[in-house]
Amino acid sequence: MIKGTVTGLGKMGLSHAAIVSAHQKVDMVAVCDTSSLVLNAFNKFSKVKTYTDYQKMIDGEKPDFVVIATPTKFHYPMVKYALENGVHVFCEKPFTLTTRQGDELTELASRKGLVNQVGFHNHFIGTFRELRRLLGENVLGELVHFSGEAYGPVVTREKGSTWRSNSSEGGGCLYDYASHVINLIQEIIGRPQKIKGTLLKSIYSKGVEDAVFSLLQLESGLTGTLLVNWSDETYRKMSTSLTVQGKNGKIICDATEIKIYLKKAVPSEKLEKGWTIKYITDFAIPVDFYLRGEEYSAQIDSFVDCVDKKQQPQYNTFEQAKYTDAVIEMILEDAKK
Repeated sequence: MIKGTVTGLGKMGLSHAAIVSAHQKVDMVAVCDTSSLVLNAFNKFSKVKTYTDYQKMIDGEKPDFVVIATPTKFHYPMVKYALENGVHVFCEKPFTLTTRQGDELTELASRKGLVNQVGFHNHFIGTFRELRRLLGENVLGELVHFSGEAYGPVVTREKGSTWRSNSSEGGGCLYDYASHVINLIQEIIGRPQKIKGTLLKSIYSKGVEDAVFSLLQLESGLTGTLLVNWSDETYRKMSTSLTVQGKNGKIICDATEIKIYLKKAVPSEKLEKGWTIKYITDFAIPVDFYLRGEEYSAQIDSFVDCVDKKQQPQYNTFEQAKYTDAVIEMILEDAKK
């Protein structure tokens, strides 16, 4: 059995702990958090060892891997300590708060030959994978525009300060919400290289933005928009979508369906002229344990499989996540102008 551990038992950490503990190849030996309330629950209802110090957990348990789901400001020291001790790392997004930190951790993981993955779960949603495949088959012809969007009801009123309202802790819509969309754009459509204009807008928060509106130029020269607002209460939960337009039509993709409009049919893909709509049920990735959505289990399944086979993931490596952090830095710099 592969020995697994989890550090950080907030909402995402608890989800990861449930998925890891149910995995057939994993023996979840320990968890770590500073909350006595959460740790007491683990002590009472499970046989998993509990720690308040992640270094002591790694030193004492010598796990094969650790899932790090703490606030972003803790990622760098925790990931570094794990890698230095030969532990494979799954880290929640965003990866780090500076590209310098990301460069160091990426190089260290590569030098140590350790499996590394970051929790951009949208790449484990089948509709987004299908979008990437269709673009690779050039069904839209020459691309002319794209839009990456996300909306949700995270901050819908003025309230007291938390880590979400502190950019130095990875708070704010850009780090916490828009990073998902940026990462999708860079890995499905192309990597942004220039920012042509940015508006970071505060609606309810003090000190951080609640909305991000930016114009991106990709390495291919293609331009498009980033439109993200986490203060939109017309949505029940986060809704993320990509729209790509080409000379032969348009594709609109989200977590539930992919809508394809073509001016000319593409027989090789069995796509007729006009609209074709396909649903996530055609593309969902099968998992043994379902929690919140297949994508959350699928990303852990992929990571564990890579640890087992000692190979690097196809999706969401440190290098890919580091580039997302670099785009965030470009957007922040552009917003100052």
